[in-house]
Amino acid sequence: MAKKDLNGKAPASEPRKVSAQPHLHQRAAEIQPYGTVSHQLPLDLEEPVRLEMTEQLNLLLADTMTLRDLYKKSHWQVAGPTFYQLHLLFDKHYEEQSEIVDTIAERVQLLGGISIAMAADIAETTRIERPPRGREEVPVQISRLLDAHQIIIGHCRELAARANKLGDDGTNDLAVSDVLRTNELQVWFLSQHLVDEPLVRADETRLRNAS
Repeated sequence: MAKKDLNGKAPASEPRKVSAQPHLHQRAAEIQPYGTVSHQLPLDLEEPVRLEMTEQLNLLLADTMTLRDLYKKSHWQVAGPTFYQLHLLFDKHYEEQSEIVDTIAERVQLLGGISIAMAADIAETTRIERPPRGREEVPVQISRLLDAHQIIIGHCRELAARANKLGDDGTNDLAVSDVLRTNELQVWFLSQHLVDEPLVRADETRLRNAS
């Protein structure tokens, strides 16, 4: 308890010394644990709803961050006659997934939660299969990406329906407008690279067999 002077007043605190030296190696307790939401936010959404939505959004975020990085791995390691086209396509999809990552993370924070962020935590949370460190053939790269998209698209549909039921219109809109539609479009572009069509000479046997 602070000492008081003869008049019953606490003495003025000494002025803090100002220094240009940085305060390094600081540590302190978390100001909000992961898996919680702020109690008093004027969002007209009950705390249990925000807890459920942030949990599901973090799962979606972990998968999206994994897909984003899988695109960058594919961008770096792609090889073969379609190198140039896929090198550019993979990087374009990487940039689009990066935007989705920010959108999901901001939604988690907006709901009063804590967004998952670090690579180790992502690896423990994602449902997407971990690829090998080495280079794989183009059909395998694309198949891995499509499998990852399928996980995210399925989750988006479930999340959108659940958010709609709980009255979380913002999360419903994010799941459909931002995540689902972008992933569906990317699936279309990717899947066309797995169609077995001739590149130079048409397959005349199909014409004969059809007649």
